[in-house]
Amino acid sequence: MGKEDISRRRFLAASLAGASAGWLLTQLPDILAAQEHVHKTLQSGAAKLEFFTAEQAAEIEAIAARIIPTDDTPGAREANVIYFIDRALCTFDKEKRPLYLQGLKQLCAGKHLRGAKKFSALGPAQQDKTLKRIEKTPFFEIVRTHTVMGFLSNPEWGGNHDLVGWKLIGFEDRFFYKPPFGYYDGEGSNATR
Repeated sequence: MGKEDISRRRFLAASLAGASAGWLLTQLPDILAAQEHVHKTLQSGAAKLEFFTAEQAAEIEAIAARIIPTDDTPGAREANVIYFIDRALCTFDKEKRPLYLQGLKQLCAGKHLRGAKKFSALGPAQQDKTLKRIEKTPFFEIVRTHTVMGFLSNPEWGGNHDLVGWKLIGFEDRFFYKPPFGYYDGEGSNATR
């Protein structure tokens, strides 16, 4: 299988597999609090940024939109991952702020922008080439991690707007299932009668 054969679903699964379960468990309360804050902010219609300036948010959103692009399905932009990332940098990942600021500074100062002053001003092909050059950096890794987290988070807590992430991976938005849950449950209940 070549690189061209990698599907979006496979990319997301591989991205999630790389996340550290221990880190997620220790950070889970803060992550949930951040998601809840974003959810309330978006529900009130007063979505606002707390850490990023509007210009910085546009650059991060452009990067996220190339990590999970919009094609025949919605991408990171439609899932509102920028608000999840912004809130993450105000709560459970505060220590990543310098990494974002330095990464943005280096990205916008790079010669690879070919006369453009902003990454977001480049066309999709040039954005992809630029990201390919930085894909092994800690900056790109944290943006990718936060993008995937925001894309697949519970929409009640922020990110994953209109369930776009869940629809993409085939997750059913049902937290209550009627018995029998599977064929094995039906067999077990008959065996005990």
